Amino acid sequence: MMDLIKSIQERDAAKPSVFEVFFAYNGFHAVVWHRLNNFLWDLGLRAVARILSNIARILTGIEIHPEAKIGARLFIDHGTGVVIGQTAIVGNDVTLYHGVTLGGVGRDGDNGRRHPTVEDGVMIGAGAQVLGGITVGEKAKIGANSVVTQNIPANVTALGIPARVVGSDDRARPYGMPSKEELDQLTSKVDTLFDDVKAIKIKAKTKKATSKDAA
Repeated sequence: MMDLIKSIQERDAAKPSVFEVFFAYNGFHAVVWHRLNNFLWDLGLRAVARILSNIARILTGIEIHPEAKIGARLFIDHGTGVVIGQTAIVGNDVTLYHGVTLGGVGRDGDNGRRHPTVEDGVMIGAGAQVLGGITVGEKAKIGANSVVTQNIPANVTALGIPARVVGSDDRARPYGMPSKEELDQLTSKVDTLFDDVKAIKIKAKTKKATSKDAA
């Protein structure tokens, strides 16, 4: 438990005290509740585990299915609205911001898994939806409000709907947002696309006018 508290202190810019984390951090409370619920689930006391997980959801605003596999030092920052599905696997030192969903699509998935695998050191920004039996590679960053439905390689930043890789490095960034350089590259591509569309419209308009004159 102290290992989790220390990791939260290291990763939270607010630099909370041990007292604050223990009594006032719903992300910490949700993980502690899940340890108990997962233990009960593995013992076969599934109804009890589900009831307690629902109580934990009411108290913390965070929903973690008792069967989900959660690694060490999961930091759920702010936390409200986070949902972690039944067959999700979360590695060590993962950071999730509020509103993140590790959800399923449909009733069946690969190897019986309907929910994503999030590998060690991943950061997922606020409101992002990671859906299906996909894998988010080690130390990847997912931008806020992105929708991820395909595998994401390790050590990259992905964002958008659907999420696309926009850069790669191993620097942690708040909320999983891309760097200024990556945003500039993305903006440049969008500007180029608009210029191309404008040129096509002008060309089409000129061609239409020429056709009328010829007629």
